[in-house]
Formats: sequence, C-alpha cells, structure tokens
Amino acid sequence: MSDTLQSITLVRHGMTEWAADGRHTSVTDIGLTREGREEALALWTIFRDNGHQFDGIYTSPLRRARHTAILTGFTDAETQKELHEWRYGRYEGKTTPEIHQEVPDWTIFRCGAPEGESPEDIQQRCCRLLEGWQEHGHHHVLCFSHGHILRALACCWLEVDLAFGDHLHLDAGSISQLGHEHDTPAIIFWNLLPEPNLRPR
Repeated sequence: MSDTLQSITLVRHGMTEWAADGRHTSVTDIGLTREGREEALALWTIFRDNGHQFDGIYTSPLRRARHTAILTGFTDAETQKELHEWRYGRYEGKTTPEIHQEVPDWTIFRCGAPEGESPEDIQQRCCRLLEGWQEHGHHHVLCFSHGHILRALACCWLEVDLAFGDHLHLDAGSISQLGHEHDTPAIIFWNLLPEPNLRPR
C-alpha cells in the first residue's frame, strides 16, 4: 500500500447495549456497558505488556470509541471524523434479521444503507484515511473505531472489493493488525481478544 505506512492496528470499541442486542449503531452516540469498559481495560493490559511504537493514534469521534481509547491507556488519541461508523440511515437501530424481512439478501458491504452511506461512499472515506496517514508520514498507526468501518478499512488496505468484509468477523473489544507480506498488503493478525484471565472481574 505504501513505502511509508507499514502497519495499522485496529481496535474495535468495547461492548455497548445496542451492540449486545445486535442493533446497528452509527450516529446514535451511546456509551460502553460495564462489560465494554472491562474489555477496554483488558486491552490496556495487552498494550502495557507488549509495548508499542505508534506514530499516529486516532479515534472515532463517537464516545464509545473515545472511551475505549482512554481506558486502553491512549488518552491523547486524536479524533478523526473519517473513523466514524458506517452511517446506517433508515437501518439505524435495526438488527440484521429485521432488515432481512425487508431485503432478504442484505449485507452492509454489498448493499449499503438507504438514506445512509453506500459501499462507494465508505470506500472513498477509507481511501481518504489511508492517504491522509501516508501524507503525514506515519509508519505505524493505531485507531479506535467500529466494526463495519474497520472491516471496510481492512478491505481497502488489502485492495479487495468491500464485499470481502462479509468474511471478516470482528468482536467488540478486539485488536487486529494490517501490514505486509513482503511487498503485498496483508493481515498480520485478526480479532485478537484478551485471554479470559486478563479480563477484570
């Protein structure tokens, strides 16, 4: 993808009430549940034990992502509007089974969201993110964001169609990393969760 940008570490925010119910959440700015806060604190343990050398640390403007960044130990994460979750339009707050009653074969990556963002909109947004990080001369970026936009960002990094996002499962409170296999954009690891004994009780 770039001679400058070597890796992107992706953190999906911790659990929220809507996420637990399977409800699509974009512009609705809800906070973390107790479980979500515990997930973020467990992520802090991973970063503390393994160290980090990020020269760009960013977060979505939505508070569930910003709070995850703070609890993970990155209080100085810079807010970046392009890391906002995919805007679901009429599907805001709905579950996938509810949407399938209207459109049986719907997925966000292939169909987008009526009155929200299309796959083309999201691809352009992800490309702006990557180009911006490259222009800043970043080598290793860390970003706190949301399930669908992070999966779309991975597709853009890998230079594959956004429909591939249907094959990328991403849990709340998980860490993933994009990098290279020699000169080819690659997934270094995906959907890493803290070991159960690291999660605060």
